[in-house]
Amino acid sequence: MRTENFFMSMACVALLVSCSKDSVPSGGNAPTTVTTQVLKPSQWIDTIDAIGTAHAKESVTLTAKVSEMVKSVNFESGDLVHAGQVLVTLSNASDLASLDEASANYRNAQQQFERQQGLVARQLIAASALDTLRAARDAAKARMDQVRTSLADRVISAPFDGVLGLRQVSPGSLVTPGTVIATLDDVSFIKLDFSVPERELTALAKGQAVIARSDAYPDKTFDGTITSLDSRVDPVTRAIIVQAQIANPERQLRPGMLLDVAVQQPLRQSLQVPELALQQVGQQALLFVVGADGKVAQVPVRIGARRPGFVEIIDGVKAGDRVVVEGTGKLHPGSKVVEAGVNASANSSKQD
Repeated sequence: MRTENFFMSMACVALLVSCSKDSVPSGGNAPTTVTTQVLKPSQWIDTIDAIGTAHAKESVTLTAKVSEMVKSVNFESGDLVHAGQVLVTLSNASDLASLDEASANYRNAQQQFERQQGLVARQLIAASALDTLRAARDAAKARMDQVRTSLADRVISAPFDGVLGLRQVSPGSLVTPGTVIATLDDVSFIKLDFSVPERELTALAKGQAVIARSDAYPDKTFDGTITSLDSRVDPVTRAIIVQAQIANPERQLRPGMLLDVAVQQPLRQSLQVPELALQQVGQQALLFVVGADGKVAQVPVRIGARRPGFVEIIDGVKAGDRVVVEGTGKLHPGSKVVEAGVNASANSSKQD
């Protein structure tokens, strides 16, 4: 008797649970709230990315040409200098004395030549004697010019406008040919050299715009243009060296810096979607496309170029298709969706 009552009680509980479940409305067919975008052609800029090294527009290492003591240093490290500005003077006492001697000899030889020239005109001496005096005069002048050149080698000047590097000498230092005085760089423009794979050769040309970025200035970009392409492709790396010029009026870029480079291609029209909308299953890229009945279909697509936050769609969808951008994680083929408070056209115009 007790057993029959137990089984009857269990049956009643099961019936109540079943009725309770049946009484709860099913949410399986409720639309999923998503954000969508209507596809339409928009501008796309392709880029060729590379890494480049900065070089000065003009660069030279200032050195001594002779062995001599430094008499004076007229600059400090980091100074801005102009072409022709005297930077270092070497001792020149002996050369000054030699110049005085050579100048005196030249004046004497010139006077002798002029006196004898009048006598030759009156045929009082032979013309050969005048030739001898002319040769002596020319030799004296050559000696004087030689000493002047030696004196010029004892004055080190800036060959062009630029910024000096660290000073390497002091007054009283003994310098010899090749001794480094300082470096001088013209950084008003930066020459940027970077390598590009040979497969991109046809996409490169003089005058193309480049955008460079440096880790030293993460929030700043530097605009420039391609000025030249190397005449050869490296047979080892199969890459070509490209050189661009970047204006550097604030002298923020310095020779030797490593820069990220993007070579910009001409504008073109393409379909693009936010990366968030793309579903990746193995090697296959998929988009959820909303049909006229409000249900989604999962469509395989072929993707092209990428840029931060967006992907180009080459095939699989067309202009006018409405794709799901946000909320894809809750969808499956056949799911019914509803826009999250923003109509498709407004969302599309915001994207553009």
